[in-house]
Amino acid sequence: MPAVTGIDEVYAAIAEAARLAGIPCAREKVRPILSAYAAGLAEAGVVYSVSTSEDSPGELDYTVTVPPRSGDPYATALAHGFVTATDHPVATLLAALQARCDISEYLIDGGVVGGFSKIYAHFPQDVQGVAGLAGLPGMPPALAKHTALLERHGLSDVAMAGIDYRRRTVNLYFTQLSEESRAPHSIRALHRAIGLPEPDEQMLAFARRSFRIYTTLGWDSPHIQRICYAPPPARGFDPAALPVRITDQVERFVRGAPRAYAGEPIVIAAVKWEAGGRYLNLGPYYQLSPLMRKVISAVHNGTI
Repeated sequence: MPAVTGIDEVYAAIAEAARLAGIPCAREKVRPILSAYAAGLAEAGVVYSVSTSEDSPGELDYTVTVPPRSGDPYATALAHGFVTATDHPVATLLAALQARCDISEYLIDGGVVGGFSKIYAHFPQDVQGVAGLAGLPGMPPALAKHTALLERHGLSDVAMAGIDYRRRTVNLYFTQLSEESRAPHSIRALHRAIGLPEPDEQMLAFARRSFRIYTTLGWDSPHIQRICYAPPPARGFDPAALPVRITDQVERFVRGAPRAYAGEPIVIAAVKWEAGGRYLNLGPYYQLSPLMRKVISAVHNGTI
């Protein structure tokens, strides 16, 4: 199948994915975002995702990669009214990351119900130490408080940061994970230290396969609010391999969501813990960016 070429194709795919997931798609919440970030759309990575905990999801999110040549994605969001100018530190953090990191690509998140939410800065060729990022202007103070704890558990190298402008939180994506950082005793100890529920054996087995672990922090809390474990994206989909049961409708969405490549869907699954419990995030890809093709190739060749 050919790569997508424009806004109409991507919007139609998102709307169909939302229909399969049983979620109403608000055209006015989606098309303006695709239009604002249309440069490079033909080569953009596009992935849909839903969050579920053995129930029906209420939102379908979509993520689109944006090349740096398109300009500052936060300025674009401001210009189009997706975010509102504020003196909150969330407004300054992307600029601080741009000044420090060699950013390979940006990504933006939106929801078919909620609209624009996040901007990610991805810097896999310029991995940053968590201690250095903790000192950036605008970074939540909670990161400095927990830097030593994260480093003790092998979470010291950050390859991406995601800024949620709606919830005013930051996700930090750790890479170059050691076997120790994914060991059951280490995962259990980390959860105890940050006050999150302890995972069962099935969850531990899933988490141990992670190629990315990320934490969520905010400015209004001194705590790590969430931790997430994500194995590499995989070709094909086996619900029995998931640590959380999913509904038949979610399975139909994952299997049937439109895709601009041949063969079985490529799916990324992540399990997330927060104080209230755990849930699963499932994301079938619509289109692969050049960088994601390299990741898939590395997974296939056993180098990741």
